[in-house]
Amino acid sequence: MLTVVREQLGRALFRRVAGPDGPATRARIHDTPGPRWFDPDRPIRTVHGDASMFIGGLSALLLQSLHPLAMAAVAGHSGYRGDPWGRLQRTSTFLAVTTYGTAPDAQRAVDTVRAIHERIRGTTAAGVPYHAADPHLLGWVHAAETDSFLRAHERFGAHPLDAAGYDAYVADTARVAEALGVSDPPRDRRELAACLTAYRRELEATSEARATARFLLFQPPLPLAARPLYAGLAVNAVVLLPPWARGMLWLPRVPVVEDLAVRPTGQALTRTIRWVMTPPGRPGTT
Repeated sequence: MLTVVREQLGRALFRRVAGPDGPATRARIHDTPGPRWFDPDRPIRTVHGDASMFIGGLSALLLQSLHPLAMAAVAGHSGYRGDPWGRLQRTSTFLAVTTYGTAPDAQRAVDTVRAIHERIRGTTAAGVPYHAADPHLLGWVHAAETDSFLRAHERFGAHPLDAAGYDAYVADTARVAEALGVSDPPRDRRELAACLTAYRRELEATSEARATARFLLFQPPLPLAARPLYAGLAVNAVVLLPPWARGMLWLPRVPVVEDLAVRPTGQALTRTIRWVMTPPGRPGTT
């Protein structure tokens, strides 16, 4: 009975994250022979295949929203409110294809995203023009995402990497970032920290950014029964943010509560997700 429940929950969660075509896409990604961008022992495969990505992904969205141009592009063109699950599924598929898929499949995924970025142009409410294909703007999105995934894996990953491993993870993600059009992405953790610091003068908690935070944290498109579990992931995504980012989004810090209750909850939830999504007899899932 426990195995049946585990399999049913795993299928339901995978369907939410990967979409109705998830099983076919997973088979294509993992079973198609051919060279890959990343060998099986590369850190990017370890990080992107771990349940900590659920928390890291939410944290990345909150952090990315602090750049007014990135936020304007998302609010105006991504449909994240009208189709949040579709956006999640497209993002998770892109990560899976570029991390684990064949080199031609990964390049096709990158080419598709670049074509979409090229079409996304507009002007913010303050009258500032933006273009989603701008290498500098792409650099912010990449740095925020990489830092969030790294922080989440370091705190909640089943097998945290050492310092050299996380440096190598940043270098791996730079391969994908360059393919997407980022100029000179960071290649180790020191460069990543410096990159985030350099962007801080451009960041602003706009009304759109705070509306995004409210949507992600308090208005998720989920049935009521699933919201307590989601809330545990969401509060840990907030805890994962750099302190300055939390301050900008008006998300206060409560040290004792976070240390004694929030972080253990995140660890328990990621362990549960990992268990649910790992078929019996297999050591891990991606």
